[in-house]
Amino acid sequence: MKHFNHGFTLLELLVVIAIIGILTTLAIPYYQGYIIRAKLVEVEHTMILIKSAVSSYRQEGDSWPNCPTINEIRNNLGIGLGAVTRVSSLSIDGVTGTITATVDNIDTRVNGKTITLTPTRVADDSFSWTWGWSAGFPMQFRPKH
Repeated sequence: MKHFNHGFTLLELLVVIAIIGILTTLAIPYYQGYIIRAKLVEVEHTMILIKSAVSSYRQEGDSWPNCPTINEIRNNLGIGLGAVTRVSSLSIDGVTGTITATVDNIDTRVNGKTITLTPTRVADDSFSWTWGWSAGFPMQFRPKH
C-alpha cells in the first residue's frame, strides 16, 4: 500500500509567511501616504473653491476680501463651507489676497501646518495663484498644482 504525503512542509510555510511580512512592511507606509494625500486633496479643493470666489470679488471691487475666519468667508463671499472638516482655520488676507488653511484631522505629520494660496498680478492684469506651505510640511504631501 502506497502512502502519499500531501501538503506543505513547515519550511515552505515559514518562507511564505516571511514574504508576506516583508511585502506588508513595504505596503503599509505607502497606503498610509495615499490616505493622507487624499485627505489633503479635500483641503486643496476647498481652497480652490475659495480662490474662485476671491478672484470674482477682486474683479468686482478692485480689493481683496478681509475674511479672518470660516464664518466671514461664508458670509462675505457666499460660499457654502458646511462640510469643511479637515481644517482648523481658513482665512483670507485683505491686503494681499492670500488664502491660508491650517490643516487638522488628517495625520500628526501634517496637523497644525498651513497651506497657502497666494495671488500674483500678471502683465495682463490677471492673477496667477501659487501654492505655499509652512516650514516642516512634508515634501511628499505638498500641493503639486
